[in-house]
Amino acid sequence: MESILYAKSAPEWTTLEAHTEHVIIVAVTFAKYLGLDSGIARNGAILHDIGKAHSYFQTKRLQGEGKHRTIFRHEIASLFFLSAFPKEQWNALIEMVAGHHKSVLKDNNEMGLLDLEEAYDYIDFHLREWDIWSNDAVALLNKLGIACSPISKRAALDNLQYCITYCEIATRERGYSEWRGLLMGADHFASSLIDKTSFETQKIFRTPNLNFYNRQHPLYPLSYKNATSDKKHTIVIACTGAGKTDYLFRRCIGRVFYTLPFQASINAMYKRVGSDLEHDNPGIDIRILHSTSVIVKRKKDEETALQNLMGSAVKILTPHQLATIALGMKGYEAMILDLKGCDVILDEVHTYSGISQALVLKIIEVLKAIDCRIHIGTATMPTVLYQKIKELLGDDVLEVKLEDEELDQFDRHRVHKLQSFDESKEIIDSAIQHNQKVLIVMNTIQEAQQVYDYIKDAHPKISSLLLHSKFKRGDRNIKEKQLIGLDEKGNPTFEFNTSNDACIVVSTQIVEVSLDISFDVMITATAPLDALIQRFGRINRKRTQDTIGQLKDVYVIAPAETDKEARPYDVNILKRSFDVLEDGSVLKERSLQAKIDAVFTEIDFLQIEEHSVFKSDGKFTINKLTHRSKAILFELLEIDSVSCITEDDVLAYEQGDFETRLNLEIPVGYWSVANMEQSQKGNKPFIIPAAAYDFELGLEPAKIKQENFNVLNRFL
Repeated sequence: MESILYAKSAPEWTTLEAHTEHVIIVAVTFAKYLGLDSGIARNGAILHDIGKAHSYFQTKRLQGEGKHRTIFRHEIASLFFLSAFPKEQWNALIEMVAGHHKSVLKDNNEMGLLDLEEAYDYIDFHLREWDIWSNDAVALLNKLGIACSPISKRAALDNLQYCITYCEIATRERGYSEWRGLLMGADHFASSLIDKTSFETQKIFRTPNLNFYNRQHPLYPLSYKNATSDKKHTIVIACTGAGKTDYLFRRCIGRVFYTLPFQASINAMYKRVGSDLEHDNPGIDIRILHSTSVIVKRKKDEETALQNLMGSAVKILTPHQLATIALGMKGYEAMILDLKGCDVILDEVHTYSGISQALVLKIIEVLKAIDCRIHIGTATMPTVLYQKIKELLGDDVLEVKLEDEELDQFDRHRVHKLQSFDESKEIIDSAIQHNQKVLIVMNTIQEAQQVYDYIKDAHPKISSLLLHSKFKRGDRNIKEKQLIGLDEKGNPTFEFNTSNDACIVVSTQIVEVSLDISFDVMITATAPLDALIQRFGRINRKRTQDTIGQLKDVYVIAPAETDKEARPYDVNILKRSFDVLEDGSVLKERSLQAKIDAVFTEIDFLQIEEHSVFKSDGKFTINKLTHRSKAILFELLEIDSVSCITEDDVLAYEQGDFETRLNLEIPVGYWSVANMEQSQKGNKPFIIPAAAYDFELGLEPAKIKQENFNVLNRFL
């Protein structure tokens, strides 16, 4: 009786034959799209996991045994069967198989093929019981169409030695392997979708019909501007509400990657674009990619497993996901293949600073090198940054700006200066009496929480909401829906943004970009001028022919005096931003560029060159078949964020599915929780006292102390 070989353990228990067939389907589809040899792609898919026939994998690893005690890599066991394939394909097959999970050299866990070759005696273990399990592998190869006789142990060793020699040569070369990227992408696709692989593969790599965005409307001046041009790239500078998103899409001719900087704005854009395009593209393959994108759905039956896979018609994501290709992080080859020749929209470029800005510039370099069409949208951009981008894109760029007369139609705000938040209290009282919606934006979570406490005490009968980044993800999703005031079908719920009554929302800078809300009065801490302008865009946002020329008030609180108090911003930038605002005057859109240039006299394009694997000379310098640790991005951005959960949520987290776990996690700075215990499930979140979290206030780091744990919880 033929034994059943498995590739995946519980809960799927996918057979090795089925998984291999799934990967074949995807690899061949990818190869045809990319213009690569589909025969080689098929054979790489067949070879990549055949080593899972190993008796150790089938009897121990699938049961979760020995994983941390025994050095076993199924990729190495697969390479024993190289000689079953045509010799002229060997090098490509090695590139697909040897590193489809690990960097072959200097892998994080020193488990790459060449790491093992240098440090461990691993070969005898991988050849253990060869005469038994290799016959099962050979039988499967024959079943999959590879005519193969039994392979001797000597031949298997020779095959592995050939692979080692090839990898030693390849890793001395600089550049990336398309074959490795293809197999990594195909394996990931098939592993995520399992039995749905064949169905979903039929829908990938389709060019979307973007005719919807050819609509014109007098309120959106960009809708009347010609988007047809021989120029390959685009830079659009236009204020919020001018039709920038539509124009950027009108410039696209292929598959689209659309980047925005913040999770909330990405979620909103994902749903908006899906709604826009569904009529002309029934069942459109539009995806979203950020740290919690798997829990964001447009429709109930949507396949969230697709989100980070190759082949979408439209993908909405953050530039930090694109940074993978510049920094050579795991999977970068697959992302390059997915992006090649596509349209990439980099929207809201003005919201980046420091190292993030340097990263965006590096991303532009890489995208240009892989033949992407690059379309950049911004409301405000310092001239020094504009010139740098122009320098990178060269002459092949269409530049679009609004005329002064068009800009005048977007004057919406009268600016007032305050010396402290206390001065705003009478303004808030008056706004409430006039049934207005008030938005208060502070620069830190602690300040926002303090202001919210005041609002709850001073206006207990008025609907109020606090929003910032340190809520449980599930709670934050609830609050964002409340703020926007729309149900799943886009109908008003008459909460906050769609309310007919006075309300107060207190937030941090997370409201700055792409949250489609329109309030009546703003009180805000001083931020860098470009960020302030974005904040103002949440006030008097709705435009009609009747409201053009109507003004609403924004009140800006004077900045702090010291570097420490000004964090997370540069105190000098804050002071210059406050100084260029004219107290009691209309903020004229036609004057913004001069103000921006007065604040941002120079930009520190932090040297990303030393960290990037793509250099300004247009070459990749990373060793072939290797990648770098993802941690490099967190180090560059000085991100020390980890996840935590409350003690009350531990059981639900540890017994919950992936979505449940994500919804319970709270982002937190590492040093706030460094002394706390960690769960060993999921993302291994730190466990904090329940007293340190409140549904209304969110996380209160000062309360993360051992003495605040519930004694009964600790006892149990």
